[in-house]
Parts: sequence; structure tokens; C-alpha cells
Amino acid sequence: MTQIDFYTHVSNKLQTACLICSKALGRGMRVMILTPDEEATERVDRMLWTYPATGFIPHVRARHRLAARTPVIVDHDLAAVERDELLLNLRLDTPEVFSRFQRLVEIVSTEEQDIAAGRMRFRWYRDRGYEVRAHDISQGAAAA
Repeated sequence: MTQIDFYTHVSNKLQTACLICSKALGRGMRVMILTPDEEATERVDRMLWTYPATGFIPHVRARHRLAARTPVIVDHDLAAVERDELLLNLRLDTPEVFSRFQRLVEIVSTEEQDIAAGRMRFRWYRDRGYEVRAHDISQGAAAA
């Protein structure tokens, strides 16, 4: 069953996604960062080229010819993704195919719309029998 973690009270979703991605990559995991749209995909793509400050996180889009060999995929389209390790969800909705991943990370900002959507996703997973762990970033929880 998919392990689900919610990181809440996040001041910068994209930066937190890069941090979690970097830590997962350091553990040898293959990561899919699911963005809400093309604009967000572009922003995350640019951020990963300079994260961490002394390097970058190797990544491509889902339909790129090197997607199968690249450890991180960033895209708003999950259809072409053939991963199953870690899914980082930056959308407001529940990803349809989340259960094929070993781990799902939901990142919830401090914006009201994001908090409300995050609560709905949390309940949705819990009501279907998933164990959901919550990490309040404002309390100093380390993203992992």
C-alpha cells in the first residue's frame, strides 16, 4: 500500500519540492514531481537546474527520450510516466494513479485554497484506508 506523507504549513511549495526531491535522490529513489500546469512545470524545471546552490538535480519531462534513465521527472502529465517509487504532488487534486507509487508526498502551503484542498485530499486517502502521516513544517519538521 502506498505510504502517504503530508508536509503542511509550507511557505514555498516549489522550494520544498526541490528539497524533498534532493533528499530522495540522495537515497537513490526515482522521483516524479507532478505539477498543476505547464507554467509550474517550467518553474520547477528552472529551479532544479540550480538546486542545490552548488549543483543541480538531473531531470527531464515525462515524454523526453531520456526519461527512462533520468532519476527525476517533472511534468503536469502523468500519462507517460512509468515510475513507481516517489510521487511529489503539487496539484490541488488527488492524482488518479497515486496508488501505483510506493510513496506519495503531498505538499500543502499556507494559502487558504491550498489548505482546504489539502484537507480534502487527506480525508479522501484516510477514508479509503490509507495511513496518512502529517508533518507540520512550521514546527521544524525536516522534509524527507
